[in-house]
Amino acid sequence: MDKVWLVIKREYLSRVQKKSFLLATLLTPLIFPAIMGIFIWIALDDVDRLYLSIIEVVDENNLFFIESSEQYAFSFSNTSFEEAKRMVRDGERFGAIHIPSLDLSNPSGITFYSSTTPSIGLRTFIENSLKRRIEEQKLFEAGIDPDVLDAYRTKVTLQTVTLDISGEEKISDASVNYIIGFISGILIYIFIFIYGNQIMQGVIEEKSSRIIEILVSSIRPFQLMLGKIIGIGAVGLTQFLIWIVLIGSLSAFVMGYLGLQMPQQQLMELGSPELSGQMYPDNNVYQTFMVLQSINFFQLIMTFIFYFLGGYLLYGALFAAIGAAIDAPSEAQQFMLPITIPLLIAYMGLFIFVLDDPNSNASFWLSIIPLTSPIAMMGRASYGIPFSELLLSIGLLITGFICTTWLAGKIYRIGILIHGTKVNYKTIWKWVKSD
Repeated sequence: MDKVWLVIKREYLSRVQKKSFLLATLLTPLIFPAIMGIFIWIALDDVDRLYLSIIEVVDENNLFFIESSEQYAFSFSNTSFEEAKRMVRDGERFGAIHIPSLDLSNPSGITFYSSTTPSIGLRTFIENSLKRRIEEQKLFEAGIDPDVLDAYRTKVTLQTVTLDISGEEKISDASVNYIIGFISGILIYIFIFIYGNQIMQGVIEEKSSRIIEILVSSIRPFQLMLGKIIGIGAVGLTQFLIWIVLIGSLSAFVMGYLGLQMPQQQLMELGSPELSGQMYPDNNVYQTFMVLQSINFFQLIMTFIFYFLGGYLLYGALFAAIGAAIDAPSEAQQFMLPITIPLLIAYMGLFIFVLDDPNSNASFWLSIIPLTSPIAMMGRASYGIPFSELLLSIGLLITGFICTTWLAGKIYRIGILIHGTKVNYKTIWKWVKSD
């Protein structure tokens, strides 16, 4: 164990003390707040510079009216259709809408002309305005007063509450859980790929320089592989924790500099959660706070750390095995496919199944199978997971790590000393079966 610790210490210090590590650790947190600040600044600048775009409406029915917005003004006149198109071509109008004589039971032929493709928001706004006017006209022709009908229409907002076994009620919101699951799942996916590749590159470099032949004379290949995996994993965890602190601090600074507030600052201004709930029952900040308050963040963080490390250790052993089997990075492509496929399945499953319905059968199996559980389980974690399923997933992930480490150890033991030999899957299978 002392030899493994020495390898861990060497791998950790040799990377942490590099200038590239310090630069990446300090500059990466600057990138995200900078990008966020740039986009917010551009958005605020667009609002300040907002100019009114005029859209000419040619209505052959003399029926429609589209209410102007802050950005778009709709002009209704007796202008001909050809004249409206000329105004668009000459830049006098942003666009022109042609509404031919319509059969209200089957309205078709409405066309929007512009020099550039209109945004989805503008198109949706125009479609909804025309749709509402057609519905009102249909009601009028049927002898129903639209104003009376609108008076009976009521907006309903559904608030979701979860009940645990003890009967305790907690406010929930799938959108908040979705965001938490999305961020944590993607972070694990990125971490596995980045630091798994670092393990593979490190093994290839040591094998190519023949340093490994000296090392294995004083330490067993399996101990060397295990120490390398844990050491690089510790580097990644250190970097990740520093990023969390720096990104959080810098984001708060950028938001404050731009005159915006973090959600917790808004909540503090509103007062206590109970008071703000009484004063502003529909306040989004209050609702979000209550949802976050219902999430067991201690369990969520512990779950993240476990799957963060468990997924890395499971795949890290496989990356180390690939590095030991080849002589150059260019040869790694053929062996990366078996590792990449389950990661991609977990990545796609996170969006298609897990975040959409964390209680589906597909979500359950993705979060149980060791090769996909590190990513998929984090998609389910914020929604709340039955303890039995969590325990089963943890047990299988530990078993999976032991199996992949054993498998990688068999490959590493022989492959690390093989040079100049073309390795294929048949060769690797022979190494695995050897005693």
